[in-house]
Amino acid sequence: MAYQESSRVVNRRAFLRMVAGAATGAAVAGGIPAIVAAQKPPSFPKGTTLNILEWVSFVPASDVEFKRLAAEFGKLAGVEITVDQINMNDLNPRIASAIETRSGPDIIMMISNWPHLYADGLADVDDVAEEIAKRDGAFYEFNRRASVVDNRWKSVPLCSVNSTWNYREDWFKEAGAAKFPDTWDELRRVGTELKKKGHPIGQAFGHSLGDPNQWAYPVTWCFGGAEIDDKGKVVINSKQTIEALRFTVAFWKDCLDEGGLAWDDTSNNRAFLAGTISATINGASIYFVAKRQFPEIAKAMNHAHMPRGPAGRFYSIGGQSRAVMNYSKNQQVAKAFLRWFMDRPQYDKWMTANDGYVVGPTPYWEKHPLWERDPKLVPFRESSKFGRWPGYPGQPSRKASEALVKYILVDMYAQAIKGMKPEDAAKWAEGELKKAYT
Repeated sequence: MAYQESSRVVNRRAFLRMVAGAATGAAVAGGIPAIVAAQKPPSFPKGTTLNILEWVSFVPASDVEFKRLAAEFGKLAGVEITVDQINMNDLNPRIASAIETRSGPDIIMMISNWPHLYADGLADVDDVAEEIAKRDGAFYEFNRRASVVDNRWKSVPLCSVNSTWNYREDWFKEAGAAKFPDTWDELRRVGTELKKKGHPIGQAFGHSLGDPNQWAYPVTWCFGGAEIDDKGKVVINSKQTIEALRFTVAFWKDCLDEGGLAWDDTSNNRAFLAGTISATINGASIYFVAKRQFPEIAKAMNHAHMPRGPAGRFYSIGGQSRAVMNYSKNQQVAKAFLRWFMDRPQYDKWMTANDGYVVGPTPYWEKHPLWERDPKLVPFRESSKFGRWPGYPGQPSRKASEALVKYILVDMYAQAIKGMKPEDAAKWAEGELKKAYT
């Protein structure tokens, strides 16, 4: 299989060939092509540094492997590499500060369509992205749209952290469901029984980048609503959106844990592992912790797809990517690192360390053996085919990014849950979205 490549040693000569592929006439002083021609060990000027800013992953092994790979690259390239990691919700202010001061990390992780929000501060990485797509197949559409701004690649797609339903099979069976419900109406019926039995479903509606948006966007689409149409016109105030709001209010009362308005992206993980909720939308991190610390819960739980609504089944998957900052004086080595990291031997090791928490950015990685080792993880791989982006069916523009980071759709649902009439909540969102999209 192709994944046997992961066991080969990437020696200095192999690294040299990789860097040669990265080189252009604008290479570092002396020219990488000249280094290649001379068959000298690959290196950048003495004192070259590379600083990378990442999130703190919900899978600790992912962080360990990333730092190991970064150190390996540093040794091969003769580059001093530092990797800083911060909480996901702290990335936005750090990125904004770095762009404003034109100083800071050379590479920064981007989440969802942030490349559109920060495009003016990002270098073009067309050469790296197109090389990966040529080798591994076209990127998923949501990955591509998140990273391409005005027909230029502003970041290199890394992966997606897909969220499916994590649920307790044993409790669902007790509530009369032999399998996870396929439609929202069916889930509401089962959820009502679960809450009566003291096993509510959990969902966050606070200001946190992950879980709240995993409800707000897909549920809107499932009922036929959208923030904008394909031409960019704000259309949130529609009968379809109002129906999604009415459903959510009813679902909140009948099925959901009432603490969700104050939850962040860790709250539902803790609640599920504590046995206080029966299901929640989340990545695979709950399952991984359960396997290590709560094996009985891991045995009793499974994963399932987002239910279908009148308009279909959808996931909000903006993806993750890495951007080279245009103020960086080390853009060449930054691109070399991204090219090296995304090459199959290195990426395979990192994806394996994530154990199903991340999905590769191209269909090539659907063939990875880890998906067959544990059937409970298969819905994560499959969910990519239903993935859409903030702003769908329009473009994931800077304006869509503003709407996302301002939590407009999340707050629309939260206000309806708190008592605002669905019609008024949709009208409020319409006003806020028009400000964002002006």
